[in-house]
Amino acid sequence: MPSYEICYLDNDGSLSCTFSAECANETHAKVLAHAMKLSACRKFEVWQERRLVYERPQHFEPEPALH
Repeated sequence: MPSYEICYLDNDGSLSCTFSAECANETHAKVLAHAMKLSACRKFEVWQERRLVYERPQHFEPEPALH
């Protein structure tokens, strides 16, 4: 199973808490990140190796429209 790093951030962007988890896929990692969220942390990220796969609030750049 793939390993994911779940990072919870304080409002100023500093790292508050982090843990690693083996999840079947990205969806399971996202669900786990929401379920384990500390009430004081409003921001979090889910990483697989060096790739950011999910964050809340979302700051991903929108995908360009395909024409």
